[in-house]
Amino acid sequence: MIKLAESTNDKQDLDALSEWISGYPRLTQGELTKKYESEWSEYLGIKTSVSVNSGSSANLLMLYALIESGDLAPGDSVIVPALSWATDLAPILQLGLSPILCDCNMTDFSLDLDHLEELLDEGVISEEQGVRIRKRAKVVILVPVLGFVPDMEKVLSICNKHKVILLEDCCESLGSEYKGQKLGTFGVMSTFSTFFGHHISTIEGGMICTNDSKYNKILRSIRAHGWGRDWSEEQQEEAQLEWGVSEFDSAFTFYTAGFNCRSTDLQAFLGLRQLKKLPSIVNKRNENYYKYLKLLGMDGDSTDVFVSNFAFPVISTEREDLIEALIKNGIECRPLICGSLGEQPVYVKRFGELKLPNASHIKKYGMYVPNHHLLSDADIEKIAGIIINVESKN
Repeated sequence: MIKLAESTNDKQDLDALSEWISGYPRLTQGELTKKYESEWSEYLGIKTSVSVNSGSSANLLMLYALIESGDLAPGDSVIVPALSWATDLAPILQLGLSPILCDCNMTDFSLDLDHLEELLDEGVISEEQGVRIRKRAKVVILVPVLGFVPDMEKVLSICNKHKVILLEDCCESLGSEYKGQKLGTFGVMSTFSTFFGHHISTIEGGMICTNDSKYNKILRSIRAHGWGRDWSEEQQEEAQLEWGVSEFDSAFTFYTAGFNCRSTDLQAFLGLRQLKKLPSIVNKRNENYYKYLKLLGMDGDSTDVFVSNFAFPVISTEREDLIEALIKNGIECRPLICGSLGEQPVYVKRFGELKLPNASHIKKYGMYVPNHHLLSDADIEKIAGIIINVESKN
């Protein structure tokens, strides 16, 4: 069986974890989590990182931090890629925001920038107190699909032109780069996932990254109930002074309407070990990606980008035959993310079906095949051979 995903936690990692646990350490969030966050920031090239219990929680807190800061309010519009994951849309709905779906392009599968410009120029018509008004989006969520790299100069230019906030969901693109700068460092905040099968795994886990001290402070509060005990000593002292809180009461004073999305030191223990492997893992994924391209006779990417490929996409009108052939040969495959969010029940039952040309095409014909650090050359040759064989018959 050639699996879609393999854990990055090997026997040495699990043996080390077992030995560490036998020493009865603190397993809940503590000093090890702080070390993990620091080393993650160093790898990414960003000022601060906040560890949470999943990439989905990371997306929720990233958006809620904008609301808590006053930069976004319930009812405001957020542009989200039609080709993305359920938890790019779900927090928008959960927080009372209004989603605007943007089509994908057929090159790197991220936002169709022409469609994005149209949406930002036109806005959406809504009715408030019987009056029809045109509202423009305040936030754009960018999802670099499967680790492919968007044209970040154009993305930033569009966002700056329209004065909208850029958020990055990089749960599938850890290690990808645009002109030497890692994805996840372009927007005001970014999110990552360390779920099983992602670039590195802490079993479950996520990270929110930012260069903005305002958002970092909010994130550390809303991650854990809304308290301030994860702030710096200076920030805690300032809050005590502002709100007249004694030192005794400080640890149990709540400043924001928070959640409980904390990760644990157990996850941090695994994460610190995985970060040491990460450069070799992303290089292997990149090498595998180019081997696929060569075998399938496809063009490579610009030299401006480094693709830390999450999985290899296939868009084929012979998808059903290809799925059958792959499964018959013991190769796992799956739809390309969730196809089009505009055709998913969670969207349709609220807003009606929305078919966007490219996202709908991918929903019908798109899928992906394995790419991970344990994939062999023989595996890639086998998978590519099956794709070529099915395509050549039709």
